[in-house]
Amino acid sequence: MENILILGSTGSIGQNVIEVIKKGSKYNIIGIAFNKNITKAIEQIEKLKPKYVYVGQLEYISQLKNLFPYIEFFSQNELSELIAKNDIDFVINAFVGSAGILPSYYAIYYKKKFALANKESLVVAGKILTELAKKNKIEIVPIDSEHSAIYQCLEGKRQYLKKIILTASGGPFRLTDKERFESITKEMALNHPKWNMGAKITIDSATMMNKGFEIIEAGWLFDVDSKQIEVVVHKECIVHSAVELIDGSIIAQMATPDMKLPIAYALYKPDRIEFENKISLIDIGTLTFEKPDLDKFELLALAQDAFRKKDKNCGLLLNAADEVCVEYFLQNKIKFTDISKIIKKIMEDFEDKMPENIFDLQNQTQLIKKETEKVIESLRRS
Repeated sequence: MENILILGSTGSIGQNVIEVIKKGSKYNIIGIAFNKNITKAIEQIEKLKPKYVYVGQLEYISQLKNLFPYIEFFSQNELSELIAKNDIDFVINAFVGSAGILPSYYAIYYKKKFALANKESLVVAGKILTELAKKNKIEIVPIDSEHSAIYQCLEGKRQYLKKIILTASGGPFRLTDKERFESITKEMALNHPKWNMGAKITIDSATMMNKGFEIIEAGWLFDVDSKQIEVVVHKECIVHSAVELIDGSIIAQMATPDMKLPIAYALYKPDRIEFENKISLIDIGTLTFEKPDLDKFELLALAQDAFRKKDKNCGLLLNAADEVCVEYFLQNKIKFTDISKIIKKIMEDFEDKMPENIFDLQNQTQLIKKETEKVIESLRRS
């Protein structure tokens, strides 16, 4: 039995990971890590009885130590120490946002088995992480449904890959005229037609920034250039992605929208475990595919351009600015259409070489976030 550490255990991905682990007998959950959701964390600690717990918010430490004196707690700058523990075999990174970048680095640095659900890690630090993974002979196993689909389709066929076909739901505004984007509210943007996700990812899906991030993530993960990645809108969300091989064959992975499937594959590959959610091709009927509207979803086009400049820090700029914009939008401080305006402004004003190490990269991320806040304040005053 392998000991597993779940980073982001209280989020939607983390909770699904725990459910999937319960279906098998391969893993022992030795540690969990969370940021703010102390109610869910206490519930998980009581049920899972982990040996280690990382707490993102320092003020919760005393309360948790009183409740669970037998647990070894870690906080703030102690995440590296936790991941380095000799009795941790496998790390799953389900942290949201740039908070997940350093943990990815530590997992690879300390040569742990590693599954990744934090797309920002590769968007921002793809070059650094993939080079370190190659050096340390660590495989980065994807948990995102699209990248898991590609990973499954390429099993045993990597040398024949011609093109990656990333599918996108199109989000809640696929059929909404661009002229109506000005009136889009937070509540409207959070109403995804197919997936149940956290607020940040759901807003990114509404702007199609999420798919833009996935382009960059796929590029680093599968070592392909921008010309080898095509995005198609597939509103049914049955084909999770596909690959085109050099002989013209297209191989796709199909399933109902359920994050437990890619999680299970990452944990148990090449074995499969049984799930109830089966699909019927007859019941599905017609599957549709269409080109994304890059005029309407400007951030998708911006991300495609960012990956073409992957020797620069464009992924870092894109991610840092987006994190700030989404946070402000969720607080009703900017409009939906302001998100793309602000990110485009940051991308125009800042472009430099990729930082050489992970810590310079973290510092630059904070700098860009502050610059984004300045742009937002200027916009709000005008």
